[in-house]
Amino acid sequence: MRIFPEKINSMLSKPGAVVMSFFAIALLVFGSFAWMQGFYWDDLPISWIRYQLGADAMKAYFATSRPVWALLYQVTTAFLPQTPVYWQYFAIVCRWLSVLLLWLVVIEVWRGRKQMALTVGLLFLLYPSLELHWAAFLSSHFYIVLCFFLISYLLMLWAFRMPGRFLPLTILALTFSLLNLWMMEYFYFLELMRPFLIFYVLSQSQPGKWFIQTLRQTILRWLPYLVAFLVNVLYRAFVFTNISYENVLLSDLRVAPLHTLIELVKVILTDLWQVALVTWGTVFQIPNPAVDGIRVTTLYVLIAAAVGAMGFLFLRIVRDDYGDVDRASGSWAIGIGMATMLFAGVPFWLASLDVNLYFPANRFVISFMPGACLFLAGVMEFIPTRYRVLLVTVLVTLAAGRQVMTGNEFRRDWEKQKDLFWQMTWRAPGLKPDTLVLMNEELSFYADNSIGAALNWIYAPTLSGEEIPYALFYPTNRLGGSLPTLKQGSPVRFPYEAGTFHGNTSDAVAFYFKPPACLRLLDPVLDVDNRFISEESLMRQASALSNADRILREQSAVMPVIYNPEPVHGWCYYFEKADLAAQFDDWEEVTRLGDKAFKLDDYPNNPLERFVFIEGYAHVGQWKRAVELSDVSYRVSKDFVGPLLCRLWERIETETAPSVERSEALAKVQSMFACSP
Repeated sequence: MRIFPEKINSMLSKPGAVVMSFFAIALLVFGSFAWMQGFYWDDLPISWIRYQLGADAMKAYFATSRPVWALLYQVTTAFLPQTPVYWQYFAIVCRWLSVLLLWLVVIEVWRGRKQMALTVGLLFLLYPSLELHWAAFLSSHFYIVLCFFLISYLLMLWAFRMPGRFLPLTILALTFSLLNLWMMEYFYFLELMRPFLIFYVLSQSQPGKWFIQTLRQTILRWLPYLVAFLVNVLYRAFVFTNISYENVLLSDLRVAPLHTLIELVKVILTDLWQVALVTWGTVFQIPNPAVDGIRVTTLYVLIAAAVGAMGFLFLRIVRDDYGDVDRASGSWAIGIGMATMLFAGVPFWLASLDVNLYFPANRFVISFMPGACLFLAGVMEFIPTRYRVLLVTVLVTLAAGRQVMTGNEFRRDWEKQKDLFWQMTWRAPGLKPDTLVLMNEELSFYADNSIGAALNWIYAPTLSGEEIPYALFYPTNRLGGSLPTLKQGSPVRFPYEAGTFHGNTSDAVAFYFKPPACLRLLDPVLDVDNRFISEESLMRQASALSNADRILREQSAVMPVIYNPEPVHGWCYYFEKADLAAQFDDWEEVTRLGDKAFKLDDYPNNPLERFVFIEGYAHVGQWKRAVELSDVSYRVSKDFVGPLLCRLWERIETETAPSVERSEALAKVQSMFACSP
């Protein structure tokens, strides 16, 4: 059935229209929250090192892993500032270019199967498990290397089709191939897919030739690329060795060959199953308005519907040159897709890295994506066109919506991280150098070294040397390693590659962050038995190390522009400022802040947030108010709060002068909370 008049159909079926449709979908889906996104995961430490510590520090950071890749960062950061929105849109352009190049490669290899090429492009563009995309500073450089790899393949195919330009096109193809091989490992072994594609292209362009003749031609045409690959293998083996990824598999094979091979087969089958098929099951996770909100749910529906309509339109208009069902093309696409996925997994299987669909390990799927999408498109070649179009449309529609939801999750985590550091600077306007910050793992898309970079960016804004003044650790990640123990007096050394932190567990502060509750500087007296703190977080033990003397009252922290604007001064602002005042025994300031805080529409989300005001009112002689707030906190959870209130009032008794009012308050508290005298 014709959707539009023939003239419009003809115009929309042209390559330029398809190219622009890819861009429109990319902008619609990945641009939906672009201006509200931030820096995530390795975005923070790498951008901090490049922009704050300088180009030499960037070279040092990559020196032991990917020194050539560092040069790419030098180029991009020369014209893009340390502002997340620029990198978000840059990543969209880079992703679109990688889709465009893959689409062109498929068109060149499977000439005449235009709809299959479009299907591969759409699936690749909206592949649901690549959450790395939103870490745009990092992902854009992944996409660029992927583009180098795809450009190399495309130029090679053009060289075969245009014999008059064979030499210059081959030289260019080899150049881009080497750029891919030099820069990183993710697409390294995908270079070995060349002979398969060359053989298939030759067999299609020269039907009737004997297998051995086609094979001989394949080897001759592959030879320059094979030489380039082997030269790079020798370079990596004898000149530069990436110490970040050790060849664990070979070591295991020497120790237990049979067991290692059996486990390897299991891992390979599991990984291929996940990246090729399981990932598409995630698109059926639809939003819940009660949890995700009406606006986000509406955005999901609108974008999914728009992308689905565009996908359906172009799938109906872009027709193959021959046949409805092409089992031969489908079989080759399935086979080449499977082989591509196998080669894609080699770097990760050699290093025994876990490939899964969860952040951050799902960054590895970018290597599998070309093969996985080609494999799925090949399977669909066995389905009649009318049903194939409907199936692809459903997947594309739901995948677009899933990407919107993922973008919203990243946006929320960025807002949460900004809130964390604003509260931290309210509570700790300055930190003494060589301070170790311990914190629970609450943020979804940040490792502790990620926000450790932000910590240094904020508290050491003019840092330029090799000595890094601050480190932030999640005890769950670091205990027994970079954090040797949770006992006093243990030296701590942590390399940031571009510099090193030297500290001591005696010079630590411990924070607990569990929104919507406020960030809390942990109290060694109260929090060691605080059951509001998850035992698995190890922060109860870490509270014993929390040394408030590391915090300075004078403002030295400078909030980077990307963290602006400062949040509205609600309950948490007054809580943090009161806790800071209490550290310096400024009880009049505590009560002044308390009087303001309790008049707000905002309120505490953790009963311990009242403790600083209980202590403050007691110190200024407002015993009735102190007891009243204690009772309110106690009623939240008697079993959890009661013992902590008893400890708090023991401290109040020790630090305040005797009076009749104090004695009455203490007696009442001991009776109310069953405190031991």
